[in-house]
Amino acid sequence: MTNVNPQFAKKLQKYGASTVSQCFSCGTCTAVCSLTTDEHQFPRRFMRYVQLGLEDKIKHSVEPWLCYYCGDCQKNCPRKADPGELMMALRRYLTTVYDWTGISRKLYTSMAWKVILVGLLFALTLIVVYTFSGEMVTERVELETFAPAHIVHPVGYVFGAVLAFLLLSNVYRMYRFIMGPQAGGLPLSVYIQELGTLVVHFATQARLRMCANKSLWLRHFLIMSGYFVAFVLVNIDVVTRWSLTNEPPMWWHPGKLLWSYASIAMLYATTLAIIGRLNKKEPIHQYSHSTDWMFLILLWCTVATGLLMRIFMELNMPLPTYHTFALHLAFTVPLLGLEVPFTKWSHLAYRPFALYFVRLKERALELNRSQGEASQVGVSG
Repeated sequence: MTNVNPQFAKKLQKYGASTVSQCFSCGTCTAVCSLTTDEHQFPRRFMRYVQLGLEDKIKHSVEPWLCYYCGDCQKNCPRKADPGELMMALRRYLTTVYDWTGISRKLYTSMAWKVILVGLLFALTLIVVYTFSGEMVTERVELETFAPAHIVHPVGYVFGAVLAFLLLSNVYRMYRFIMGPQAGGLPLSVYIQELGTLVVHFATQARLRMCANKSLWLRHFLIMSGYFVAFVLVNIDVVTRWSLTNEPPMWWHPGKLLWSYASIAMLYATTLAIIGRLNKKEPIHQYSHSTDWMFLILLWCTVATGLLMRIFMELNMPLPTYHTFALHLAFTVPLLGLEVPFTKWSHLAYRPFALYFVRLKERALELNRSQGEASQVGVSG
């Protein structure tokens, strides 16, 4: 028996889907989509699901994560029903389904909660930084004296552990929704064998290259690779001490060169996204949910302040370095604390995990088919 929620289409409007009623199921969007398959068809099927109020069916679907919003369906829709935006809205909605804390739903549906949580984390970070900071040496830049590594690094690891727990626990809920009864029938060896799918799609966003708009893949790759490089550098800084130090290395130090790449890549891609959303020329930029702006603004400010701090440091400007570092942390905490487990940035995890779960379901079907054939052979023998 399938439960129906007649108010689901109205409910989804808060997540950005406001034109789904204009769809008359012609199927053009699915026909032009380069990512849809016979096994996993979209967007038309999901336009229909929303119209019929099949909320439970959507909760257990993987297809919204297989869409990368390249915009082809949007361009070709004869009714201007915005199927690509509907798939984006479903991803936002599913993020709230997976999130057991309820914070994601508040961020996606309430402007007040967004402003309060971002402002609160921003202010608390500044209070903590200036309360526990060391001496501000003004003769020369001594960043570690101002921000002692023995305080910054442990706090960062605790913060990272909390974020990892929140995100991975939500991914587990996603796994339960998508895999269903098949979750318990697979041997551990299959999970291990298919990990390559997860790693490849997480690192390369390979499916996005199937879209006609290749620049979209490049922008995603720049943000993803920049973030990954920055994440690695922050973690190895505990050992190498190349960054948070009173004796910064020369400009040609590998850490500095990689940090420059990460900063420029993310700043460039984020700036393009902001300009695109302001111009609204591409289908993917014509509609912007408030959480899209929250993500872009926080990411841009985080990267810009980090880059600016490095410039002040190289110019040996002590006070601007310290205060910009504090601002950098104040933008970083709400960016990571809210985006990674609860909103936009969590999609970077949900997409590759969705493809991983698709492969697991395919392997489950193969095993069931093999077992069925073996049983038939045994009976006939």
